[in-house]
Amino acid sequence: MKSAKSTRIESIDILRGLVMIIMALDHVRDYTNTGYMFVDPTNLETTTPMLFFTRWITHFCAPVFVFLAGTSAFLYGSKKSSKNGLAKFLFTRGLWLVFIELTVVNFAWTFDITLSVHIFQVIWAIGICMMLLAALIYLPKKILFTLGFLILLGHNFLDGITQQGTEPLSLLWYYVHQFNFQVINEGQGMLAIAYPFLPWLGIIILGYCFGHFYQKEFDATIRKTWLLRIGIGAILLFFILRFANIYGDSKAWSSQDNLTYTLLSFFNVTKYPPSLIYTLMTIGPALLFLYAIETVKNKVTNWLLVFGRVPFFYYILHLYLIHLIGLIGLVILGENLQELIMTVNRFKSGYLFNIGFDLWVTYLVWILVIIILYPICKKYMKYKANNKYKWWLSYL
Repeated sequence: MKSAKSTRIESIDILRGLVMIIMALDHVRDYTNTGYMFVDPTNLETTTPMLFFTRWITHFCAPVFVFLAGTSAFLYGSKKSSKNGLAKFLFTRGLWLVFIELTVVNFAWTFDITLSVHIFQVIWAIGICMMLLAALIYLPKKILFTLGFLILLGHNFLDGITQQGTEPLSLLWYYVHQFNFQVINEGQGMLAIAYPFLPWLGIIILGYCFGHFYQKEFDATIRKTWLLRIGIGAILLFFILRFANIYGDSKAWSSQDNLTYTLLSFFNVTKYPPSLIYTLMTIGPALLFLYAIETVKNKVTNWLLVFGRVPFFYYILHLYLIHLIGLIGLVILGENLQELIMTVNRFKSGYLFNIGFDLWVTYLVWILVIIILYPICKKYMKYKANNKYKWWLSYL
């Protein structure tokens, strides 16, 4: 049976597919490289240029993923007769994503059946932002764009506001704007809030507004002109703000012992939560990629499309596969399987800080993971394309 012809915009799916593949590299590093996920690869005191690059290149994934989630939401809504249908979809899908993050995804990260560690990462961020976007789409277009722009531009003014402890106000602020790991329930649980939602809300709003460029009636030549202008503008603003070293990122750069490490310091920007400078550094090149790839059609783009058209399915699958491979590898090395289950006690013990493989193993496993996932994702992509009438597929 032939696959139904897709009406999706290929350049967007190609970009999404690319960042999904790069994202897998970061997660493979989490579960295979020495230090597991607990050693910071951007710490200039301990990192190497290759390890830093392995982490840095994956910085592009989350902001592009969230930005394109907003774009996809707009394009989905353009097929609806009213905004009510889009609002309902955004709210229910957002709620579903939050639920999946705290159950299926959390278990994939920890393999702890008790789910004692509650990790709030990118799926949670997209989910909560979708739920908020369900209400915000009723705002006039210019006001919505202004809101997203102001959040992106101004949220770093909030960096100086910090909370401690587990009081309700503190917990609320962690979810809004402060990266935090907090032990709860008398040491029996942990909140790992890696993706405070406010900056991501700005990104998804701007991604939603960006969807206007991909309406059927929008001239492709004009769209490419805007992609080029905005992409270059974002990159230039990144360099201006970063050189100024005044605003836009809580982590200032500084001169190091040599040029290589000075460059590492310059590009060592803040992801948790995503700073203005971090966002400019990642979204700018992504827009230039969209500009360059719009009319390109070859084996590579067809390959990337497979991953880009089933992002949620791929995301869930790749986490379980990567964690399982990492676990098997460490057990073969002689590690105790029970000690590798990431409970609260494992986090506090530091046991996982000193295990893992050399970086070259990370790259080999990454390639293996992509090879394994490709035929599975391709088969699911075809199934999804041929069964569009099944409403539940839009949630996967």
